[in-house]
Amino acid sequence: MATRRGRRSAARRRRQALQQSAFVGAALLLILLVVFWSVIWPYMVGIVVLGAVGTLVWWLWRTDRLLRSRDRSWRREEEVKAGRRTLAEVDVMSGTEFEELVAALCRRDGCTEVRRVGGSGDNGADVRGCLSDGRTMVIQCKRYAPSRAIASREVRDLRGAQAHFEADVAIFVTTTRFSRQAEDFAVNIGILAIHRNHLGLWNNGARLESLISVNGAGQGDTKHLRRWKRTYGR
Repeated sequence: MATRRGRRSAARRRRQALQQSAFVGAALLLILLVVFWSVIWPYMVGIVVLGAVGTLVWWLWRTDRLLRSRDRSWRREEEVKAGRRTLAEVDVMSGTEFEELVAALCRRDGCTEVRRVGGSGDNGADVRGCLSDGRTMVIQCKRYAPSRAIASREVRDLRGAQAHFEADVAIFVTTTRFSRQAEDFAVNIGILAIHRNHLGLWNNGARLESLISVNGAGQGDTKHLRRWKRTYGR
């Protein structure tokens, strides 16, 4: 028992000694600061300024990371919403709603300055904006019944809109397919022709840039076309 008390007493003495040493050290440091203040004050100010700058840089970095994280979360949520939307739901949209859908998909994929401009006097453009790489784009949207086909004259109208707006890229988005002549014309002059099959991919998370690499594909061969006609009645 006496041994335990002795240990506690020794520990208490050590703590008191440490406290006294800390107090003496703080007092000596204060005295040195007062005595040599005229010499060291520029360094002290520099330390304070560097500390403030470091704190500001850290706060800006943390804020940027937080905003980027929120942006990624928002984009993931938008992709989930897009994935839940079926082409059957797209088929019953109005023309304006379909244009808004296309604009939303563009924004999801990082396009900027995206706005719906469709309506009377739209000069052949329904959506305009810039791709994620900065190139300007003009988009024509056609929400047709799947039994219809896009004629080549409609693609030619988009070509005229591209020239009118001096856009770098022209995109034709439809809920149906392109006629062979329309598809050939689009591919030959560099218009991105997004037909129903590619719209389904885009709607379910594929990025717009990925569709550029498969332009002119995906409508299938003659067998696929016969199946399409059986399904949609033409």
